[in-house]
Amino acid sequence: MFGKRGNEGSGKGGSVGQPVHAVAHATQTVTAERPASAAPAQPVFEPASAMAPAPAATARRRTPRTEDYYDTKSQVFSALIDTIDLSQLAKLDTESAREEIRDIVNDIITIKNFAMSISEQEELLDDICNDVLGYGPLEPLLARDDIADIMVNGAGKTYIEVAGKVQESEIRFRDNAQLLSICQRIVSQVGRRVDESSPICDARLPDGSRVNVIAPPLAIDGTALTIRKFKKDKLTLDQLVRFGSITPEGATLLQIIGRVRCNLVISGGTGSGKTTLLNCLTNYIDRDERVITCEDSAELQLQQPHVVRLETRPPNIEGEGEITMRDLIKNCLRMRPERIIVGEVRGPEVFDLLQAMNTGHDGSMGTIHANTPRECLSRMESMIAMGGYTLPAKTVREIIAGSIDVIIQASRLRDGSRRITHITEVVGMEGDVIVTQDLMRFEIQGEDANGRLIGQHTGTGIGKPHFWDRARYFNEDKRLAAALDAMEKP
Repeated sequence: MFGKRGNEGSGKGGSVGQPVHAVAHATQTVTAERPASAAPAQPVFEPASAMAPAPAATARRRTPRTEDYYDTKSQVFSALIDTIDLSQLAKLDTESAREEIRDIVNDIITIKNFAMSISEQEELLDDICNDVLGYGPLEPLLARDDIADIMVNGAGKTYIEVAGKVQESEIRFRDNAQLLSICQRIVSQVGRRVDESSPICDARLPDGSRVNVIAPPLAIDGTALTIRKFKKDKLTLDQLVRFGSITPEGATLLQIIGRVRCNLVISGGTGSGKTTLLNCLTNYIDRDERVITCEDSAELQLQQPHVVRLETRPPNIEGEGEITMRDLIKNCLRMRPERIIVGEVRGPEVFDLLQAMNTGHDGSMGTIHANTPRECLSRMESMIAMGGYTLPAKTVREIIAGSIDVIIQASRLRDGSRRITHITEVVGMEGDVIVTQDLMRFEIQGEDANGRLIGQHTGTGIGKPHFWDRARYFNEDKRLAAALDAMEKP
């Protein structure tokens, strides 16, 4: 039975102690338990698709929330928790569980005689269902495919990025305890935790969206939650062409670079689309190649059948058991990889990746935070120094120049648009300097009346790039010559 005795109103047609509904056969189980530090009014129930919102939550326009609304919701939620049997609820499928919750909430609203319009009541029902079965106030935002980032700065402030611009959302949490509880629910799905003793955590949602949580006492104004959302439909190079991020000829050049097993690094700032572009390029990996990915939070979406996905692990509560990116890259060299893909290079692991690229694992890829291709090379050099290596600067640069074939620069421009601004080839060394040459650049020419930047992708007149022989080996030389020639034409 769902009903249980409590001090709040009655169930359907009787007292609270009366059964509300018969229980359906068990199709779900509880997969995470409520963290000890969570607020009492935050039960944890993991449906088959925790991100699936109620249809009404995505179809209706949400009305602005008021303090009265949150006070009413708190009272209804407390009465629901006193009334419902969570162990029985966990045995139902998602839709049946939502219906049970909605029935009980309707009874509570009637008995407590809350003055609410039909639309307000429907929104309250959706919010409470999301609190019990999903990610609470985050659900409507997760359901929107036009949102790129969700940034929660404590319980009372939530911002979203839409079309490259950051704006404040009307979404808020009941209090910081509810926010922390939802964060704990998210990270527990991937075997991680966030609390006062471990206040920083990287995790992911079931769809691969990237999650970062930093909790008090480090976050002074309440838990800060950042979600980098992934679109349900993975972007392709053809779509990037339609968006204006790259020209058709530039897209062909990128296809060839991925196909002929060039070692490449995608460089860019935060939110510039590095991971999206990396996903696009992996489409051109042959399906019979063995690919191993190394990531802090697994988010790459490779479609090849022969893929091994590795993920780092933070230390446990005793400070032991940590598996770093360097550990993963070193181990994957023993797994007979044909390509190694590193989600993001942040530190000394860049040396291990370069060594892999230089020892027969052609076609390896990675991303790095840098604002220009030249800065990307400098950052690699600095990261190697951070690892404590005492190699001469020239030797480090020779290793970089001998390992990297192409740098692809992605940028988020001031109007919010994202562009591939450089496709740059690493040619070699002249003295102590790494020599590069641009195959394609994006040049800003001005802006229109709406503030949108106007620019053009242009070729740089390179007749034969340094990887020409590699392209000929893969029978891509004619297509490469045609793409380079087309970039020269106005």
